[in-house]
Amino acid sequence: MKNSCLIIFASLVLAGILLVQFNQIPNLDKQLGQARADLKQAKVNQVKSQTIVSSPKSQQETVSSSTSRVNKFVQTFSNQPTSSYPDSLKGFASQKVINELTQTFAPSVTFSDKAHYDVPLVGLKNAWGSKLEYLVVAKSDTQSVAYTITYDTDEKQVTDMSRLTLKGAFDNEK
Repeated sequence: MKNSCLIIFASLVLAGILLVQFNQIPNLDKQLGQARADLKQAKVNQVKSQTIVSSPKSQQETVSSSTSRVNKFVQTFSNQPTSSYPDSLKGFASQKVINELTQTFAPSVTFSDKAHYDVPLVGLKNAWGSKLEYLVVAKSDTQSVAYTITYDTDEKQVTDMSRLTLKGAFDNEK
């Protein structure tokens, strides 16, 4: 009798342990899925880091071509009438940026037919990653205008832009 009670008690304890373990299986599955997702993201980040570190020449070429495209973009919109922006800026900038230029920036800046804007300064703020940030100054005989421009190297176009206020005169020959 004593042995059968002991066997029944041990069986109940083992059954309880098995029940607890079976209840933890869904939580363990969720944790495994999260760990796999974290591992996958870590591998992607590692590949990006290795690409940037192992190919600075490639990044330098990307920055160089992006800087040239940003320069052409600023020259294009600075020396064109706003009515031609949708056609002339296609491929240079996202539709959002073209709309902002047409509705917000351009009316506040005098882009007359006689004024010609040069782009004497294209400064790079962030050179790593797929989104390069630039500070650009466009200068004519009568005024200077500064912009911060975000260029996406994956999309190969300007994705964000804001106008900055310049205090005093900008002279690139000083």
